[in-house]
Amino acid sequence: MLKFKKVLLSVLVLVVIIAVVGCGVNKTPEASQNEAARVVEHAMGKTEIKGTPIRIVTLYQGATDTAIALGVKPVGVVESWVEPPVYKYLRDDLADAVIVGEETQPNLEEIAKLKPDLIIASKLRHEKIYDQLSQIAPTVTHETVFKFKDTVKLMGQAMNKETEAQKLLLDWDNRVADFKAKISAKLGNEWPIEVSVLNFRADHARIYVTGFAGDILNELGFVRSEVQKKAAEEGNVVLKLTTMESIPSMNAEVFFIFAADAHNADAKAIQRTFDEWTNHPLWKNLEAVKNNRFYTVDEVAWNMGGGYISANTMLDQIYEHFGLDK
Repeated sequence: MLKFKKVLLSVLVLVVIIAVVGCGVNKTPEASQNEAARVVEHAMGKTEIKGTPIRIVTLYQGATDTAIALGVKPVGVVESWVEPPVYKYLRDDLADAVIVGEETQPNLEEIAKLKPDLIIASKLRHEKIYDQLSQIAPTVTHETVFKFKDTVKLMGQAMNKETEAQKLLLDWDNRVADFKAKISAKLGNEWPIEVSVLNFRADHARIYVTGFAGDILNELGFVRSEVQKKAAEEGNVVLKLTTMESIPSMNAEVFFIFAADAHNADAKAIQRTFDEWTNHPLWKNLEAVKNNRFYTVDEVAWNMGGGYISANTMLDQIYEHFGLDK
């Protein structure tokens, strides 16, 4: 009987050991997966990132916008170009975010105080301070600041939210396809339409041939004049027009116009430029003007926001301008 009890006890101990080891085997892969390092390629090289970053600092407007779209509230952001300290459409989500300087000159000390585990930057803006940023936290960079779909992809990889990023991009592609189908059905042979995106400053006017709004309009199927196509092929984001004799280069069937900065100290000068140019005889001879097809648009959605949310707001406004159901 004693011998039987000893055997039984040995068996029970063995069962417990196997159970404990078994539990350990089941948990270890999950734990290691959460802490697994991955390498993210970006405009400034490759960066190793572990797990899912929680404390994120975004150093350009499109990254801040896209973080919110991906369900993440950054701990630190740069000041917005207009409507400071942050754009109105993001204020509720950024109520607790710390302002870490300007997009063109972020404050490294303030960033370090936040103890981030990921920094989203731009080569265009932050190439010179990239090494210093990388010493604070793993840092990934987008080549520029306005290609919002690239920002979504990069941030999805860096923040361990690739599934969410893929869904956002799929939703966008579906909206683009829906718009193309509806506008083509409505306009028939008139589609595609030639457009110009115009902007007035204190001392000149601009045509955006690429950039945030330009790229989105191109994706939607709008077309450009030969002058603007050539400028885009030469790598120009904007054409700066310094004399009113260049007004004919604006010509298109439809104009989308935004002022530079309604809160700018130069607001009166900007308005003066707008009035002078739009009262010139050459302006009145443009196709969009003669047919009354020029629209004032929201500068934040069309130019300043630069992210996924603002891209969808811009698309909403285009649906409205052409009387299409969203």
